[in-house]
Amino acid sequence: KKPKTKRSKRFLESRAPKLTENVKTAMIMKGGNTSQTVTQALKDIYSLKKPNAVLYKKKNITRPFEDSTSLEFFSKKSDCSLFLFGSHNKKRPNNLIFGRLFDFHVLDMIELGIEKYVSLSEIKTSKCPEGTKPMLVFAGEAFDVDNDLKRLKSLLLDFFRGPTVPAVRLAGLEHILHFTALDGKIYMRSYRCLLKKSGCRTPRIELEEIGPSFDFVMRRTHLASDDLYKLAHRQPKALKPKKKKNISHDAFGTKFGRVHMQKQDLSKLQTRKMKGLRKRKGGVDSTEDEAAAAPKQVKVES
Repeated sequence: KKPKTKRSKRFLESRAPKLTENVKTAMIMKGGNTSQTVTQALKDIYSLKKPNAVLYKKKNITRPFEDSTSLEFFSKKSDCSLFLFGSHNKKRPNNLIFGRLFDFHVLDMIELGIEKYVSLSEIKTSKCPEGTKPMLVFAGEAFDVDNDLKRLKSLLLDFFRGPTVPAVRLAGLEHILHFTALDGKIYMRSYRCLLKKSGCRTPRIELEEIGPSFDFVMRRTHLASDDLYKLAHRQPKALKPKKKKNISHDAFGTKFGRVHMQKQDLSKLQTRKMKGLRKRKGGVDSTEDEAAAAPKQVKVES
C-alpha cells in the first residue's frame, strides 16, 4: 500500500530493508506465571540492554516452544529482532528463553534455567553508565565443540553486542560480560574495568564485579536448519568487499602486495660510485694502471 501521509511514508522507510541495518532491539517480556527471581532478572538484563530494548510489564500468557505467533506479532509491532522471555513453573523453575527472529519469524531460541542469581542492587558498587558497549569474553572449550553451545554463543553475541562503532577510546572500555562454560553449566558475570596508574604509559587493569551474576543450566533448544541459518547470514553484494588483484593479507591483518616487473638488463644497472672505480681521462681504469705498474716475473732459460 502506498502511504497517504508523510509520517506514514517515513515510518515505512524506517521499516524497509537497508544495506546497513539498524541496531538490533530486544523485547523483554514475562509469561503468565513468574517468580520474583525471574522478574528481577528481566529488569537487570533490561538495564544492561538500554536503550536498545523494550520492556513489557504486563504478563503474556504464551508458550514460545509450542506457539510462537504472539512473539512474532509483538516483534513486528515493536520492530524487534531479539527477545527474552521469562517464566516459572514447577517443572521448569526460574526459566529464561533467549531467542532471535529473522524476517519476523523465530529463527532459534534456547531455554536456560537460573540456578543461582545475584542482582544488580545486591552488589553495592558504582555501575557503568547506561548504553555502554560491553566487551564479551567466552571461556571454555565447549563453546567451540558443542553445537548447542556454539549457537548459544552466537545468540549471546547478537543479544549483548550493541551498536557497531568505527573507533573505540581506551576510557570507553569499562564494561565486561564474561561467559564460562564448565561442567554443563554456563556462568555469566559482569565486571567494571578500572584503569589504575602503573608508572608507564599502559595502565594497570583491575576488574570489579558489578552484577548481575547468573549460574545457568541449559534446558530446551529450538535451532534453525542449516539452510535457513545460512540464508539469515547472507550479505548483499554491495557490502561484500571487492577483490583486488595481487593483494593479500596474513593472519594478523598485514597487507602484502605483489609487483610484476619486466626483465632488467643488469649490465646497465647503476651501481654505487667509488673513487677506485672511476675512469681516467685516457680511458684506462685505475685497476689497469695498478696492474701495469706491478713487477712482472720473467722466466730465464740457461
